[in-house]
Amino acid sequence: MITRQRQFGFFVALLWLAGAVLGGCSSISEKVGPMIGDTLPQWAGGEPKDIPPRPGTPAYDAFMKEQERKRLQPAPANANASAPTATSGLEPVH
Repeated sequence: MITRQRQFGFFVALLWLAGAVLGGCSSISEKVGPMIGDTLPQWAGGEPKDIPPRPGTPAYDAFMKEQERKRLQPAPANANASAPTATSGLEPVH
């Protein structure tokens, strides 16, 4: 009878510990999560190097200015030269 009580007590303690661990995971600060994501290498699941910076940083403002400058530039004259035309010599298949 005593061993059953010990097993039940152990089971209750184990459930309590699991609940405490899961509760701790859900309360990670909104500042800690991005910091961890920024510092993880890409091979470990971190962000790739070619993504834009986070909003609200000086690097983000510079990135947006560069994007606006690129948007306002005229398109190159031969941008559509490599696009296939409708009369490329192929007959329609019926």
